[in-house]
Amino acid sequence: MIRKIIHIDMDSFYASVELRNRPELLHLPVVVSSHHPRAVILTASYPARQFGLRSAMPMSKARQLCPQVVVVEPHFEMYQSVSQEIHRIFKQYTHIVEPLSLDEAYLDVTTNLKQLSSATEVAAQIQKDIFEQTGLTASAGVAPNKLLAKIASDWHKPSGLFVIKPSQVANFLHDLPLHKIPGVGKVTQQKLKQLGLETLADVQHSSEAFLTHHFGKYGKQLLLYSQGIDDRPVESERLRQRISKETTFDDNRPISACDLYWLQLSEKVWNILIEKQLQAYGVSIKLKTSQFSIIQHSKRFYTAITSLSQLRQAIQLLLAEQAILPNATFRLIGVAVYQLESINGHLQLPLM
Repeated sequence: MIRKIIHIDMDSFYASVELRNRPELLHLPVVVSSHHPRAVILTASYPARQFGLRSAMPMSKARQLCPQVVVVEPHFEMYQSVSQEIHRIFKQYTHIVEPLSLDEAYLDVTTNLKQLSSATEVAAQIQKDIFEQTGLTASAGVAPNKLLAKIASDWHKPSGLFVIKPSQVANFLHDLPLHKIPGVGKVTQQKLKQLGLETLADVQHSSEAFLTHHFGKYGKQLLLYSQGIDDRPVESERLRQRISKETTFDDNRPISACDLYWLQLSEKVWNILIEKQLQAYGVSIKLKTSQFSIIQHSKRFYTAITSLSQLRQAIQLLLAEQAILPNATFRLIGVAVYQLESINGHLQLPLM
């Protein structure tokens, strides 16, 4: 049976949630970030993107590109609440939902709970429900597998709906630039270009031996992707495993005093992954404040974490996205990895 997969990606999620509550900023270049000197952009509104502002850009550079930028402090509890509302909408159409982050998810609607006639109709109805219930827009991609659905959701942003039917896959992929493949970053793209590979058609005409020689196991995966082949199922939350480690301090400690403990926790988690021959796609951090409130933040990467240094980079990225104030104190910190699979399964080039 051919699967029917939807990838939903909320449009400029953090910024859109903030602008929903502050409509007077709607047409201004707004970014969600902190006012810390070393802060980075979490999300840029679409007017801000016209100035070249983007996620993960240092605010120092953002101010150079757009001196009139409007900075809004993040409210992660609010984003979490809105995300839960959106996921409740998903569950009205299918129980097979794989969250990637607060604003992104795969849905398997090969059969849907409302018995709608097509996956396209399901996606359109979900977009409509999200807008009516939250006031936010989402982009959707519909395709026979996760790879193509992910590419499709980015095709007509914002608020777009793009469908790749099984009969259209070959034509759609032929001239597609390789950077459209999730996980092919600038470094990988440059290496591919040096080898004369710039489109998926170029990869299709390459031999598996040639690709594995230059890219290892990912070469075979890239060849399959160039043909639109992706057999990964949508994995619902109940199928997920986690490996986690935490440290509780005897006294409250500022975030600047936690660096060594993040290193130790990441090493413990990484050693368990190695021992169990597993690799992780998701990373989560947890902090308990001196007032006993819990801060948690997770990110699901499209490619596996394949080294201890990548795990530590992911932790630093999550911490940066939280924009924790230097004087904030904590009594517990923790690291977890999730979305685990056997290390003997398919391997992909890392994002980081």
